[in-house]
Amino acid sequence: MGNVKTEQIKRTAKELMKRFSDRFNGNFENNKQVVNSLVKGGTPKVKNQIAGYITRSMAAEAKELAAEAPMEAEETA
Repeated sequence: MGNVKTEQIKRTAKELMKRFSDRFNGNFENNKQVVNSLVKGGTPKVKNQIAGYITRSMAAEAKELAAEAPMEAEETA
């Protein structure tokens, strides 16, 4: 089965990444602690889903940047 996230999870995660981008990274445990400190209320399951979505988004963003770096090097050469 796939990883379907509700719109609430995605919206909350994107808002947290926009406001506090310097506090998140590709480590789930770190992101989980940050989400717990920032989000008041909500169940542990929801907080873990938000932290997981942020972790996956950060990893995808890092992968994207790594893929762009060799292209930029080829253009300058």
